[in-house]
Amino acid sequence: MMAKKNIMEDLRTKSDDQLTEALVSLKREAYNLRFQAATNQLERPARVKEVRREIARIKTLQVQRAAEAVKA
Repeated sequence: MMAKKNIMEDLRTKSDDQLTEALVSLKREAYNLRFQAATNQLERPARVKEVRREIARIKTLQVQRAAEAVKA
């Protein structure tokens, strides 16, 4: 549980550009992991789940920031 809080705190301190850059990087990693899984070359199957959740965290934070910008 503490690890999730630390991850979210780290993400909240990043700028919008940094979040977008991280999102692109994670999507690229997810793409590569899918190919590794398809060819049975995946070393850490749990990494697929980690990357997917990290992408969701970033997207959630981006939506929250967009909603706050509309309110302000």
